[in-house]
Amino acid sequence: MTESVVDSKAEVKQATKYVKETENVAEKYSALTVSKNSSDVNMNVGEMPSAAFTAVPTLKSVKKQIQFANTEDKQEFSKYPTKAGRRSLSRSISQSSTDSYSSAASYTDSSDDETSPRDKAQVNTHGSSDFCVKNIKQAEFGRREIEIAEQDMSALISLRKRAQGEKPLAGAKIVGCTHITAQTAVLIETLVALGAQCRWTACNIYSTQNEVAAALAETGVPVFAWKGESEDDFWWCIDRCVNTEGWQANMILDDGGDLTHWVYKKYPSVFKKVRGIVEESVTGVHRLYQLSKAGKLCVPAMNVNDSVTKQKFDNLYCCRESILDGLKRTTDIMFGGKQVVVCGYGEVGKGCCTALKALGAIVCITEIDPICALQGCMDGFRVVKLSEVIRQMDVVITCTGNKNVVTREQLDRMKNGCIVCNMGHSNTEIDVASLRSPELTWERVRSQVDHIIWPDGKRVVLLAEGRLLNLSCSTVPTFVLSITATTQALALIELFNAPEGRYKQDVYLLPKKMDEYVASLHLPNFDAHLTELSDEQAKYMGLNKNGPFKPNYYR
Repeated sequence: MTESVVDSKAEVKQATKYVKETENVAEKYSALTVSKNSSDVNMNVGEMPSAAFTAVPTLKSVKKQIQFANTEDKQEFSKYPTKAGRRSLSRSISQSSTDSYSSAASYTDSSDDETSPRDKAQVNTHGSSDFCVKNIKQAEFGRREIEIAEQDMSALISLRKRAQGEKPLAGAKIVGCTHITAQTAVLIETLVALGAQCRWTACNIYSTQNEVAAALAETGVPVFAWKGESEDDFWWCIDRCVNTEGWQANMILDDGGDLTHWVYKKYPSVFKKVRGIVEESVTGVHRLYQLSKAGKLCVPAMNVNDSVTKQKFDNLYCCRESILDGLKRTTDIMFGGKQVVVCGYGEVGKGCCTALKALGAIVCITEIDPICALQGCMDGFRVVKLSEVIRQMDVVITCTGNKNVVTREQLDRMKNGCIVCNMGHSNTEIDVASLRSPELTWERVRSQVDHIIWPDGKRVVLLAEGRLLNLSCSTVPTFVLSITATTQALALIELFNAPEGRYKQDVYLLPKKMDEYVASLHLPNFDAHLTELSDEQAKYMGLNKNGPFKPNYYR
């Protein structure tokens, strides 16, 4: 027993000795490291290894010992970013990551030249000045953007080649109001190739790619748009498109209904002579149905938004990818574990929820429609009222097409750092106007990113001032836009060439035969091969072997 105690004491003594020796070694190593780093600091700063440089500021005791042999060394050292400077540099780098040729920021950002395009006298190489863009000299870069987009829009190019000889739009004078991106440019140039004359403006003040607008203007298409327009600029551009001497539109291609509304209110004589309207957004379609219900729609209109190729592809798949792109570019957010509420579970909402859930976000939805709400439940999302969960949310996304979906009272209750954005077409979903009040401070931190600061210091992160996130802050997949653009082109051809009496003064859905034709044009991209019905099968189902395979009411 005594021997065991002695052995135990010996072991303790040995362990104590080992610990002390270890501490001495650590102190010695630490002192050696400090000494080594101290000598490194006294090196010529220009010769200093970057690893040594970044390690020095972490040793506070060494930082006090920095000495410079002369003034030149001190000045050279000052060139390196301080801790605060590195943060500023990091912010600058993050911001520059969006300054690409994409719609996130045009080749030359609007901040580079504060002169309004309305005050500039610009002429393209053909001598025409019938346009208003940021900088006509960016046309070469815009042409490259368009060429890249054409590579993934083979169906629209195929339609262009097939119908170019027939010129089905010869005599059509189309005034358009859409997002002006490389993909839209491919559509516009297709319409021109099919015989149409076009004048174009933007449906969103932030989504225009300046270099693409310049490229279109260079080819002779009158374009009136630039990124960062004011509200006054927006309506001025629409008016310049419509009101021009010696040219009167007979077709309208709209996205949001602003152009249609402007022509209807300001130029009723022009509106009555229009042969057809093609509208692609839920907001614009709603306005058309209101006009029709009131008996004021005096021309036929095609509802592209509710076509199968728009709903099931553009709205769903496009938003499934672009929601993440827009949020990442603007906020650098990590989605895993974040509490997100998506207002609206239509096709746009479904796409957003699917993408966010896949990256680990905890997603809930709000809905007014019991059918969409039930779909959300079956897909694994909790259906809630926004007011019940607003305090816990990290991200709030609207995609309803309605107004005042997020009110000032709900904005007041959000937690610090909550991100608020809109994926619907209209900028009325978030009550942004109520945030422009004296007690709140707006702080621009990046392009399209504002911090709204409350008196108690709380910050809410507002993206694109409540406008469409994906086209204002990032890009959208070209292939999906090819589907929508082909649908728009066919709708214009159908309305322009329809015999008198086929379409009355009402709103129509795109015929299913056209929907299926658009889809078939895109199948070769996937090397997809359709199965053909036998005569017996076609007879059994009561179908034509060549389609349409769905009834007109199918959505």
